Amino acid sequence: MADQYTESPDAAVSQGIPTLRWDEPPEGPVLVLLDQRRLPAEEVELVCTDVPALVDAMRTLAVRGAPALGIAGAYGVALAAARGYDVREAAELLDQARPTAVNLGHGVRRAAAAYHRAAADGATPERAAAVALAEARALHREDAEASARMAEHGLALLDELLPGGGFRILTHCNTGALVSGGAGTALAVAGAAHRKGRLRRLWVDETRPLLQGARLTAYEAARTGMAYTLLADNAAGSLFAAGKVDAVLIGADRIAADGSVANKVGSYPLAVLARYHHVPFIVVAPTTSVDSATPDGAAIEIEQRPGHEVTEITLPRIPEPGQSATASVALAPLGTQAYNPAFDVTPPDLVTAIVTEGGVVSPVTSAGLAELCNRSRSGNGMMAK
Repeated sequence: MADQYTESPDAAVSQGIPTLRWDEPPEGPVLVLLDQRRLPAEEVELVCTDVPALVDAMRTLAVRGAPALGIAGAYGVALAAARGYDVREAAELLDQARPTAVNLGHGVRRAAAAYHRAAADGATPERAAAVALAEARALHREDAEASARMAEHGLALLDELLPGGGFRILTHCNTGALVSGGAGTALAVAGAAHRKGRLRRLWVDETRPLLQGARLTAYEAARTGMAYTLLADNAAGSLFAAGKVDAVLIGADRIAADGSVANKVGSYPLAVLARYHHVPFIVVAPTTSVDSATPDGAAIEIEQRPGHEVTEITLPRIPEPGQSATASVALAPLGTQAYNPAFDVTPPDLVTAIVTEGGVVSPVTSAGLAELCNRSRSGNGMMAK
């Protein structure tokens, strides 16, 4: 399965896991996704021929993770343009698909702006569509490069905070190649430590209710040969109490101007545990995840997911002919109401450091974060301390 993907230049940057790629079969251009809903049972391609199909894939988590959503959003604009759909309408639909992930809007706006600039300059619709596609591909490449730099900066920070190596890292949700154009964010740092022989153990939270840790992070860790152990989310406290966690590494779907971090629900309790047990709590995310227009954590819109994700468990399976690719089992009585926020917010005073492609902010302050982002976007990375 993986081998057929590696022929695509867009897939080649994805560390062997083809999260998404652009294809142009005779019947017209498409965006091809690795359907993450079907992992780890099987690797299946999902082919999106239009923007509504891509929006549905985003909302149902066939493609997910802030950087990957930004890339997919940019390709979605290019897809609409190439197939002759209304680009403005397509951009609006894409931008609204997942409200918390700031990268999605960034990617959509970037590709749409490139398209409209070309059209305003007199380009034909075909040429303007090609410009949008070039912009999406540039974002894809840039994210892969950012992943590599985040891994480098994150490993250097771990070496500084925890001299001697042998790191036991706890992570939450999935932050590897499946969320990125490259090796990922937080999991890319763990991968760099693994390749250097300095990763002693990767603790993987299962990440209820949709099990992104169990299904996706464990899938990636197994592929790369990391020493990993899966645990129920509510077992993390016992690991801290036993002194078996050296650092917590998570990603981010949006970072407010003050350094507040929105990430997969369950991240905030880990930050509280880490602070109590004097364990570094490190956020790894590209500068595109920093939203200077959002002043603080209270201003971050938190996506509310359907209640059935909590009251039922839906698992992928390899279907027999005529069967569904998933199986659902009720966990609660019929009619049970469920509270299911997709994310929670960790305040900056609980964050030891934010690692970006441009360097590290520690301690996390609004001034330090703004300075790092400005320098990073101008091509001059730094260590802000």
